[in-house]
Amino acid sequence: MRIDLHTHSNVSDGTETPAELIAAAAAARLDVVALTDHDQTTGWAAACAKAAELGIGFVPGMEITCQDSHGISVHLLSYLHDPAYQPLLDELAVALNSRIVRAQRIVERLAEDYPISWELVAEHCQPGSTVGRPHIADALVAAGVVAHRNEAFANILSSRSRYYVSHPAINPAAAVRLVREAGGVPVFAHPKASLRGRVVPDSTIHEMIEAGLAGVEVYHRDNSAQGKEQLLALAKEHDLIVTGSSDYHGTGKLNRLGENLTEPDMLERILAQGTGISAQLLR
Repeated sequence: MRIDLHTHSNVSDGTETPAELIAAAAAARLDVVALTDHDQTTGWAAACAKAAELGIGFVPGMEITCQDSHGISVHLLSYLHDPAYQPLLDELAVALNSRIVRAQRIVERLAEDYPISWELVAEHCQPGSTVGRPHIADALVAAGVVAHRNEAFANILSSRSRYYVSHPAINPAAAVRLVREAGGVPVFAHPKASLRGRVVPDSTIHEMIEAGLAGVEVYHRDNSAQGKEQLLALAKEHDLIVTGSSDYHGTGKLNRLGENLTEPDMLERILAQGTGISAQLLR
């Protein structure tokens, strides 16, 4: 089976609608795909309906924006949680609001040196989508500053750039606990993505494990080779689920559907732990 458990639609920062993403997944010969938009689940219904139409498996998910005690950004994938669990919704509302304020501040800094404005960024956001750095990257591409999103994130929008702005976000261990309370399965997304900036120390990962972390996304293009080895050893030591994913964003990034995959037995472990939603949604 070909299983990809990390993708984004234009509900957050992808370029395709949820239905178009599922169609692309089917065209890429995937058997199972998860939709994991940033801090939102509004794409689940359309994606699920399209998956049923095309006969491929669908796993509802989400990518939660977090920040550890060292100020390092952490992305937590949540699978099969109850999308109506109010304590989690409350935290997501805070995250969405902070992302908007943060994006505005980044654009203000960039505008001092580049031909970019908030209005230009807004042109690259779908109504109701989660505004973030990917949309700013698209505006930079449109302005001719960079060739594509990856170039923007490697330089101008990296955490090492003078244009970077941090923002308040839920502690990752607290997010893990909320996902578990909501009946979901928490998996740490690209934990060793050194190309994106600072990676969390082992202490943060162990805090997440103690809080109930279910797995780690090992096979991701942004994890270093050494990082993958470290994550595999960690997963073996703590009996964690190991996933592989594309982190697909449509034409927004170079990532391609199915470039990294999750083994069927690992998906079974996720399905066995997820209790937040009806299993019928997967059919």
